[in-house]
Amino acid sequence: MGGMDVGRVMLLREVLAGSGWVERTRAFARTLRHTTTDPGGLLLVGTPQEEPWHLAAHLGDEARLSGVPALVPTLVRYAPPPDAPAHLSVTLARLEAARRGETVFVVAEDEVPDGVLERAWDARKVGATVLSIDSGQSELHQVAHESLMVPAETAQPGLNTDAADSLPSGYTSTPSGLAVPAVSFDAVQHLVSVAAGESPDLTSGRRGFRDRVARALEAMTGPRSDSFD
Repeated sequence: MGGMDVGRVMLLREVLAGSGWVERTRAFARTLRHTTTDPGGLLLVGTPQEEPWHLAAHLGDEARLSGVPALVPTLVRYAPPPDAPAHLSVTLARLEAARRGETVFVVAEDEVPDGVLERAWDARKVGATVLSIDSGQSELHQVAHESLMVPAETAQPGLNTDAADSLPSGYTSTPSGLAVPAVSFDAVQHLVSVAAGESPDLTSGRRGFRDRVARALEAMTGPRSDSFD
C-alpha cells in the first residue's frame, strides 16, 4: 500500500460519498476493531505473491494514534528469512494457535493457498474471528465471518469532486467533469485502516476529520498547549 496521507484518504471518502464504499469500509473496520481483544491477536496474512506489509504498518500507526493496542497486527509470513527480526519471523504456524478473542485477517487480491484456508477454518472452529479483504474468492468467503470484496472493476460513475487535480492515482475525469473512481484494492485497505483507528462517536462529519488530524499532529509534535509562557 502506497503512501496516502490522512488528508487524501478524506478526499477519497468525499469522492466516494454515495457509492457505499465509505459505509462498507467503516462497518468492516468496526468489526475488525471490536472482535480483536487481545494485543498481538490480529493475525494479518496475505499470499505468497503479496504480503500486506503496508497495511500492517498503517494499522500499527492507527493503533498508536487511537490508543487501541489490539489493532497492532502480527504479520504472518510464508517463508521469512532466517535472519529476519522476531516480529517479522512469524510463520503460518501462528494461525494454528489462534483462539477466541483473536482475528485471522486475510488480505488477498490473488488466490489464497489451501493451507491458509484450512488454518483459518480451524481457527474459526475454536472461536477466532476470520475476516477478509479479497477480490471475490468463494472458498475464502465460506470460511470468513465477514468479507469485503473488491472486484477488479469497481468504477462508480456520476460522482462529483471539486478537487479532480488532486485525486489519488486510479481516478479519471469524464468530458462532463465528473470524477470516476476505479476503487483499487490498495485504496480499500487505506479506507479500512483509517476507519479502524476512528473512535465510534467520531466517525461522521468534519469533527471526525479534525479529531483524526489532531491526533496525528500530536503524535508528531507533542501535546498541544493552550497557553503561552
